[in-house]
Amino acid sequence: MSLPEQLLLSDLLRRRVRCDQGIDHGAGALAWMHPPVHRLLGWISKPSAFGDRRQAWRLDQLRGLSELEALVKGPGADTDLPTVDRLPTLIEAALLDRQGEVIGSVADAAVELSTGRIVHYLVSRSDPRLPGSSRWRLSPERISDQQPGQVFTGLSGLDDLPLARASVRQEFLRRGRRWRDQLQEETERLRDRFDERLEGWLEEEPLASTPQPRTDESWVWPDIPDQRQDSSMGQQDPNSEDSDEDPWF
Repeated sequence: MSLPEQLLLSDLLRRRVRCDQGIDHGAGALAWMHPPVHRLLGWISKPSAFGDRRQAWRLDQLRGLSELEALVKGPGADTDLPTVDRLPTLIEAALLDRQGEVIGSVADAAVELSTGRIVHYLVSRSDPRLPGSSRWRLSPERISDQQPGQVFTGLSGLDDLPLARASVRQEFLRRGRRWRDQLQEETERLRDRFDERLEGWLEEEPLASTPQPRTDESWVWPDIPDQRQDSSMGQQDPNSEDSDEDPWF
């Protein structure tokens, strides 16, 4: 089973150690490293949930990785919890800026498995044990000094570091900004198309004017016969001399 070129320390510690004899030696508990040269020497496993017994494994004993197990060759070195607590490490150390203010903590490290060299550290703004938080890459060259539990840098803030992984909240904000920018670009594009079409309409010839009603004096209203006059002409006066018959005779 081939090993990757690089591996996160957290991915190594979350696996249970199984030797070539098929014995389960427990899950990884702590990194065994040499901070002055930023190198991982190995890791510590906890064989039992109770007691202070621990086992140390060299990095060159790692032979393979499965989904849940780290396969090793050879026996581990027995040790105890007080000895393990004295091992120097930068994991969970406070990260300080140029003003000496705490801006985060070292949460993880990317390790080159062939040499144990730490390529870069992963820094968290909040508690590194909380899952789903953002991670920034901190190269060893940007570390100016280190003490137990403290890492000194010349940074002015975490924004000076490249973002390695965004949290759910930051990813949502980033997508929201991208959608807002896309909506603004689409709105501007539609506005430009509308302005171009409006300018084209204004440059076209004006439509023929619609006929208006005549208001000059040549307009003469037609003669309308008086219906009352016509109706009176069609009747005869009974007292007229031209009447052929007298209605009293």
